[in-house]
Amino acid sequence: MDFTFTEEQQAAVEAARAVFSGVAPDSVPSPALTPGAVAEDIDRRLWGELASSDLLGLTLSEEYGGAGLDPVALFLVLRESAKVLARVPLLESCAVAMTVERYGESGLAAELLPRAAGGELLLTAGANGRTGHDPAELAVTARPGGSAAAPAGWVLDGVQSAVPWAQAADRIAVPAHTGEGRAVLALVDPTRRGVTLADQVSTSGERLAEVRLDGVRVEARELIDAPGAWEWLRDLLTTGTCALALGLGERVLAMTAEYTGKREQFGFPVATFQAVAVQAADRYIDLRAMEVTLWQAAWRISTGAGGPLPSAGDIAVAKIWASDGVRRIVQTAQHLHGGFGADTDYPLHRFHAWAKQIELSLGPAAAHEEALGDLLAAHPLA
Repeated sequence: MDFTFTEEQQAAVEAARAVFSGVAPDSVPSPALTPGAVAEDIDRRLWGELASSDLLGLTLSEEYGGAGLDPVALFLVLRESAKVLARVPLLESCAVAMTVERYGESGLAAELLPRAAGGELLLTAGANGRTGHDPAELAVTARPGGSAAAPAGWVLDGVQSAVPWAQAADRIAVPAHTGEGRAVLALVDPTRRGVTLADQVSTSGERLAEVRLDGVRVEARELIDAPGAWEWLRDLLTTGTCALALGLGERVLAMTAEYTGKREQFGFPVATFQAVAVQAADRYIDLRAMEVTLWQAAWRISTGAGGPLPSAGDIAVAKIWASDGVRRIVQTAQHLHGGFGADTDYPLHRFHAWAKQIELSLGPAAAHEEALGDLLAAHPLA
């Protein structure tokens, strides 16, 4: 069996590395020294470069200006973006665009996707619900209630918390539930009447928003009610976050290897001390586990391949390793850097803050282990 990435996927990685090579992780004020958000907007220059390099339409069909690659290509690019703490909604915008193409009405796709691929339209998604602990679709209700101009429309009420980049977005994908309990997905213009954005700040210092919907009307074509649409988007966002965790962990471990290889104690590099080498080796094992579980989940999503468990099982395993692994990696990195790791002029503390945000976004490993146990109970392995 051949587990190597395709030429097209590898080309996407090379293009991403070229774009991200000019990005400095410390291009904005330190989150440790900033009481609010580190910046009011995304990195617009980087966003434009991603669009110019055709990376925003990587997974869209050619008819919409894309390259027609699969989600694995997106996750490979996200892995590279995390190594420089790229401040762009690459995951959210691409995941929503892929969902619109796969499940949305053709007119909506034709209107939004070419502009999204070109970087003119910025998309994001609310996936945390009201508190982050309950299913996101339960936080918003969708009921039929059109207007004179759009009699077949819908009305949305509810709250989505911690929506990334919402203040900069042109459309927010909002999961909701109907009176029959069906999960649907609405594409909401944040400037529409009844939408209120309240500033929130992530652990990494990035600007989030609480999106409150009070009788917000959307047209029928702006609401995707195809079965599986919200679940597909949720799986893309979750697996993409695991890819971010992997890229960040790889960069932090590389920083640690470089530092401990140069830092000397008693006349020898500290990397040669057994206690240091063992800790670094344990974190390398974490990275390899994060990597293999990520690509297993990504492969299931991309191909729709069957298995002993539904793809949710593979995603749960990837989340377990990403959530615990990225935390262990940054904690060990801080320990092996000593006091230097806490210096705000050195970028390690920024990676630590981003890692904590990723961990919080994924949720505790124990919860995913419980979900995996439920799946195993429902699908006994022969």
